[in-house]
Amino acid sequence: MTDFQMIRAGLQEIAVRKDLRVPMRDGVMLAADTYSGVDDKPRPALVALSPYGKELQALALTTPPQRRPSPMWDGCIEAGDIARVVQEDYVHVIGDLRGSGASEGEHIGNYNAGGVSLGQDAYDFIEWVAEQPWCDGNVGMIGISYFGSMQVLAAAERPPSLKAIFVSGGHYDFYETTYHGGVMWFMPRAAREGRGGDSGWAFTDGVKSRMLETFSPEEIKERVAKRLRDPDVAAWPNLVHVLNYPKNHEAWFDIVMNEVDGEWYEERNPITLAPRIDIPVWLQIDQGRGWTMDGTIELYKSLKGPKKLDIGPYPPMQSRPFIEEHDKMFRWYEYWLKGIDNGIMDEPAVTVHVEGSRETVTGAQWPPKDVEHKSLYFRPRRGLSFEPEPMGAEYAAPDGFYQAPLTVTDKVEILNWSTAPFTEPTEMIGQGAAHLFVEIDQPDTNFILRMWDEAPNGKRQLITTAYLKASHRELDEERTTEGDPHHPHTRAVPVEPGKIEEYVLRVYPFGATFLPGHKLVVELSNTEPLADEHNALLPPDAFHLPVGRPVTHKIYRDAEHPSRLVLPFTTVTAPDATR
Repeated sequence: MTDFQMIRAGLQEIAVRKDLRVPMRDGVMLAADTYSGVDDKPRPALVALSPYGKELQALALTTPPQRRPSPMWDGCIEAGDIARVVQEDYVHVIGDLRGSGASEGEHIGNYNAGGVSLGQDAYDFIEWVAEQPWCDGNVGMIGISYFGSMQVLAAAERPPSLKAIFVSGGHYDFYETTYHGGVMWFMPRAAREGRGGDSGWAFTDGVKSRMLETFSPEEIKERVAKRLRDPDVAAWPNLVHVLNYPKNHEAWFDIVMNEVDGEWYEERNPITLAPRIDIPVWLQIDQGRGWTMDGTIELYKSLKGPKKLDIGPYPPMQSRPFIEEHDKMFRWYEYWLKGIDNGIMDEPAVTVHVEGSRETVTGAQWPPKDVEHKSLYFRPRRGLSFEPEPMGAEYAAPDGFYQAPLTVTDKVEILNWSTAPFTEPTEMIGQGAAHLFVEIDQPDTNFILRMWDEAPNGKRQLITTAYLKASHRELDEERTTEGDPHHPHTRAVPVEPGKIEEYVLRVYPFGATFLPGHKLVVELSNTEPLADEHNALLPPDAFHLPVGRPVTHKIYRDAEHPSRLVLPFTTVTAPDATR
């Protein structure tokens, strides 16, 4: 057996092999630590790969799990419960990706390290693990978020020893991870730079900017100047700083410089690679961060082999160190890595926790029930109704709000509309759309829509969200269907001020039952509130870039401009919108 040290975690002894060198096919060495039982026998291995630093993951042995909000919550401790992995008789192998931590090489970009696919590195890493005397040749993977994305990239390369994966809380379409509906999200900055409850990447001199490596200094200067002409960017201090001083912010600089979808994102898009995956895949995600649910479902539909989709309850953030879902994961690996027939493949493929009723709905596909998309129309006096507005704009005058930039105010203007209280339980499962007829007086704005379940006592829970930058309103007509809109996000087309446009927002997937006495409340703004009952559950950097110019919005909802929500009903009870 390789030399190891022994530590105690709880009541068990754990063998630890530190700083193993794992060779890649081009000669670069990656660094890894392993944790296992102390007896000298081969076991299945669970591999975790990320740029967050293997030493950080070791804190799972000593740090009690923290839920948000907690000052000790660290978003990057995501490789799983080491002691539990060892207790279940696996070897836990935690590695540093190329160019990060103790590994050699350069990390240029996100999922593609300057011409060397991180999936290719994962293949070499997994096959090396399978050949070691402490591994029995059967390999799975473990970890959430970036670790989860690495599982998909690895599986797409089809390493022979990778028998199954279990992905919880992964991020897939990288453009939609960083720009929700074209609106920049700050969480990727936190994950990379270590702000707002994240340690960030284990940066080394090997982490470099793809943009700085690709373009000349003169070209970079021109591109930076163009980006700074965006008033949203120019009004946000961190973005001004990173664009002027990109060194030590290389990964975040690349994201800021690529504001539309295209080759830079597509080359590292796990969903594009998913049809190559034929091993068993379990995908798990919790509700509350709809864009992540959306990507998980899209990935699920693309997979070709045995698969399961498991959508769990609110709240959206898991503990750090990550410990959730381990019971399910070990059942999955018991079947696929240890060959124990525990009946897991006899269970339904899709499992969805439904908020409100707190029921579990199962089925063979997503959505797990038959769905009828029906419209809830925006009405005067801030109502929502199944009946459209019969009057024209001269009588059903538009609602509106003026939002000043956050450089001059800390007040976020929010419009809301609601149904009357539901009289019977009303269930919705799936994704939807918001059709908004809006006139603005500027070339661009954001639309941020949030849908709430409001109880009779006034307590609210966020159900789902939708985002769209007005200049990204173009629809992908080939993919868009009723209640299921898609946007290409490959270009930004300025809005003609004073013109009424129809904007179709993608309402992210959700599962919820509105109980009798509860209301569906929808909020619309162009900037997120600085603090509320939902944001308290997220790290401080889970915020979207505000609009940097003053904008007046008029929301039309009359007979000629039927602004509405198109939602996925499994049961339909029509609440009266009258007050």
